[in-house]
Amino acid sequence: MSEAAPVHGRSKNLVLAAMIFAVAMTFIDQTIVSIAVPEIQTKLGLSATGVQWAVNAYLLALASLFAFGGRLADTLGHRKMVTVGVIIFAGASALCGATPKGSLAEAWLIAFRALQGLGGAIMFPAALAIVVQTYEVRERGKALATFFGISGALTAIGPIMGGFLTQWTWRAIFWVNLPVAAIAILLIALSKPVTDFRPAKMDYRGLALITGGIVLGVFGFQQAPLWGWTNPAIGLCIAAGLILLIVFYRVQRRTSSPLIDMDIFRNRTFLVENMVLGVAMLVFVPLFLFSSEYAQISLGKEAKDAGVFLLFFFIGFAVATQIGGRMLDRIGAKRPVSIGCAVAAVGFFLWAQKVTTLDFGKQQWFIVLAGAGMGLMLSPASTDAVNQAGRYSYGEATGITQTIRNYAASLGLAVLGTTLVTRMRTNVADQMVAELHVPRAVADQQAASLAQMQGGKSSGGSSGGGTTDLSQIPHFYRLAFAQSTETIFYIMAGIMAVAAVIAFVGLQGGVAPQTADEAEVTAPVPTPGAA
Repeated sequence: MSEAAPVHGRSKNLVLAAMIFAVAMTFIDQTIVSIAVPEIQTKLGLSATGVQWAVNAYLLALASLFAFGGRLADTLGHRKMVTVGVIIFAGASALCGATPKGSLAEAWLIAFRALQGLGGAIMFPAALAIVVQTYEVRERGKALATFFGISGALTAIGPIMGGFLTQWTWRAIFWVNLPVAAIAILLIALSKPVTDFRPAKMDYRGLALITGGIVLGVFGFQQAPLWGWTNPAIGLCIAAGLILLIVFYRVQRRTSSPLIDMDIFRNRTFLVENMVLGVAMLVFVPLFLFSSEYAQISLGKEAKDAGVFLLFFFIGFAVATQIGGRMLDRIGAKRPVSIGCAVAAVGFFLWAQKVTTLDFGKQQWFIVLAGAGMGLMLSPASTDAVNQAGRYSYGEATGITQTIRNYAASLGLAVLGTTLVTRMRTNVADQMVAELHVPRAVADQQAASLAQMQGGKSSGGSSGGGTTDLSQIPHFYRLAFAQSTETIFYIMAGIMAVAAVIAFVGLQGGVAPQTADEAEVTAPVPTPGAA
């Protein structure tokens, strides 16, 4: 079925712009909220657990429902679901911004943050599927490079925007989504994107299994740095989540209309690209957190200036994304993905060597290099994976890739976060002994508590507005955090080197051919459907 008859002369670029505005909210939200967390906690009087769940509820809902969103898009219509997703996301954002003070605040904010995640999970697979169906195979690299390049830039803008909006009111970080949503709805109405979809039954049993598996697994990873990996609950959550995902796989193999057609993983390219994306996401999302903390703690930048720090990463990312998209269209995914992973590995390795100088000027070109590597590989890998699906399964393929990416990002945050805290204990103690001449036993004891703290809170800085006063952070603590960040960046370099090997060995050269059902379609056949 098609959602509408094609209109002669419709601009593909207008469709692309509509989809970029549609998903813009989800990318901004990935980073803008973290800047305002201290202000939200102070103004609403939230507990530490409550404010943590205000962040985690969104991520859990997003990660666990991507497959559901992709399936809905392929069976009910991509344009319909992207519109529904935008409305849900915008409505939930408005309600987050309207969180009342008092005893209801915590539950209110958590609930509507989760609803934001649902809206994003419905919206994103549908939006990406629309872009993919709008452009021919040999045009998609360039189109999706623009899609991911602008989206990535919005992720970098989030902290900057959050820093300024929070100075007015923290509620504005949610309300800023409303005009973006209005523009998206207007552009969708004007462009009337045409896509094919195939009505089918929803596999609610599969939905329950994959949602439970993802939620338990991601929850376990999220809580690990807080509860400690030795806490039995962490192992139980992760193990139970993995068991449910194994059951989900087995059930899907026997279901006539499954939530995910597992046969898609028989496609070598799809499997390898998702492996590469999964490995790369161990680095990509955690980078925003760790580099922002480094900028605030070790370099003493304010929250909004920490966002500017990340812009150097996205200068390289945005430029290389365009190069990678054009390479994909001309020669296929293997070369840009392999080279991109390798360049990112080199960039992180060189960046790691300069973080302990506490001098941003000595780091900036290596930050650009790391960003260029990630940009060169990310768009071609994502596009090439979705290209392997038939035109009736683009939403499903996108849902799979996004589920894997978010699951890996949660794992990366947990493992790297734990590594950072562990290294901080050692580095803080070493610096206290070296600089302050504190006895080793006392240094070890104090370092255990100091390692858990962040930003100005650990050294008397202001936490209300998310700013860090450089003069109030002891030099030993700044240097210890830089040393710990150095370790994290070396690990990131190693992870991207592994991704490069997987891409080089696993991917085949050449441009992806059209799928069988794409080759048969020369023009959409107007069929009454849900617009």
